[in-house]
Amino acid sequence: MNKLVAGIDIGGTNSVLGLVDDKGKIYAEGTIATRKYPDFDLYLQALHDTIQNFSETVDEPFELAGIGIGAPNGNYYTGCVEFAANLLWKGVLPFAGKLSALFPNIPIKLTNDANAAAIGEMIYGGAKGMKNFSVITLGTGLGSGIVVDGELLYGHDGFAGELGHIIVTTNGRECGCGRCGCLETYASATGIKRTVYKLLADQVADSELKNISFNELSAEMICTAAINGDPVAIEAFAHTGEHLGRALANLVAITAPEAIFLFGGLAKAGKYIFEPTIKSMEENILKFWRGKVALLPSGINDKNAAVLGAAALVWKIINEK
Repeated sequence: MNKLVAGIDIGGTNSVLGLVDDKGKIYAEGTIATRKYPDFDLYLQALHDTIQNFSETVDEPFELAGIGIGAPNGNYYTGCVEFAANLLWKGVLPFAGKLSALFPNIPIKLTNDANAAAIGEMIYGGAKGMKNFSVITLGTGLGSGIVVDGELLYGHDGFAGELGHIIVTTNGRECGCGRCGCLETYASATGIKRTVYKLLADQVADSELKNISFNELSAEMICTAAINGDPVAIEAFAHTGEHLGRALANLVAITAPEAIFLFGGLAKAGKYIFEPTIKSMEENILKFWRGKVALLPSGINDKNAAVLGAAALVWKIINEK
């Protein structure tokens, strides 16, 4: 009987699920509106029911070999989601423990979404065969999954690797974490929107972005404008890459990775994000690392990366037994 793992990516708006084999083939997929369930226990029941219903859409019998979960502020050690700002449920949520009661005798592992992306890159993506690399997720915020000697870096409490919350500008932009000047306020989809509006306020250059409200503006729109030669969009990517590249140069000094992968919506901007980031990283990196660390697009960016990453969390454990 075929063994499949359920991968779950928990988002503030939607949760995406899928059944995945150890080669990365997705057999079934589904989505749950996270915000539809203000009651946490009812949400868990909806996850359970969706996974159970997958058996009706998969053509052949299968054994559910495990469940992997990627979640904001997910703690691998405790299986809890702790104080996630963008979820309805507040405080410390015993996610894996409560889901285990609905799926007895099935291994369930949880980590944060950036760590899940890193494991997905290792199992299914461009980091196959690598033991030292990092994945930087450029979405609404900036996350990072750091792999050292083949193992994810968790630290003593499960929350190591928060590159998005290193301070890159003293008394800089206010961050959702409560501090000011964090990297993700500059290098993320939200960060580049803030940069665009700062440039529009400071310049008189004509731009196709000037009549778009902040709430309507997206990183994809900024990328399209850059492709069209818009000077404000191009400069916004240059500023974003400058901050990100400098931070990655510091990351290299600590972890000495073989490669760094950019993952997520903003990473899909291609040369507009990669070229200024590489330039800044090489300018700020220690001399003996110059030209040694590859900056690459994710190898799973065009697939259902969130589901693959969550599933890979469990497949890695199963395959190591």
